[in-house]
Amino acid sequence: MSLFSDNIRYLRLQKAISQEKLADELLITRARYVKYESGTSEAPYDILKRIAHYFHVSIDLLLGVDLRKIDMDGVIRLEENRILLPITVDAKGENTIEIIPHKARAGYLTGYSDPEFIEGLQHIALPFLRNGKFRAFPVSGDSMPPHKEGSFIIGRYVESLGEVRDGKTYILLTKNEGIVYKRLNKNGRNSLTLISDNAFYDPYKVKASDVLEIWEYTCSIATKEYEPDDLEPQSIRDLLVNIQKDVKALKQIRP
Repeated sequence: MSLFSDNIRYLRLQKAISQEKLADELLITRARYVKYESGTSEAPYDILKRIAHYFHVSIDLLLGVDLRKIDMDGVIRLEENRILLPITVDAKGENTIEIIPHKARAGYLTGYSDPEFIEGLQHIALPFLRNGKFRAFPVSGDSMPPHKEGSFIIGRYVESLGEVRDGKTYILLTKNEGIVYKRLNKNGRNSLTLISDNAFYDPYKVKASDVLEIWEYTCSIATKEYEPDDLEPQSIRDLLVNIQKDVKALKQIRP
């Protein structure tokens, strides 16, 4: 049996509803539904959508997450029958912030929807962060000063691209690059432009369909003391860029 068939059988039994009754709710025959639950036939998109709406679970979770391992009463429910998984809460039922350490950065692309992966992470709580789901991501490279390698960006989960504001910074999980932290600009509804605050790096575009998660910047945690006289590679690059601009300007005014 497939993960999908296991999930719909589990959800049906949780609701204590018969196969025949569920098939009626989905506007299909019982014989057709039985094939989906037994794993002998794949459900088309329109049926997947009906099942997702009936059980209040998103399609991607039906297909990619073992719902038997999840406390369905403890998840965040979003609009249009979607849920954000997984989350963790403390003893008082308050959301905690999962920390993605540098060593787990590469694994987050495959583990972001795995409850066991998230449960294995360390957690913190910040009293000034309320009304949202937050997660801490490691900073890599020097493309977004003043955030240095080893720092962490704490982001608030963004449900849809409609919430993204041009010129603000976000953590993105993309299919090809994994975790990236950039300043965003929307290009219509099908793509995003990712901009580094370090001018040494050129902006680039990603398809909206390649974005798996978006987290809006809320605060950061620095793990290294700021040293104003420290000439890091980023500072040297900035100096070279400025020199290049000055040379270009001199060439333009030369008779």
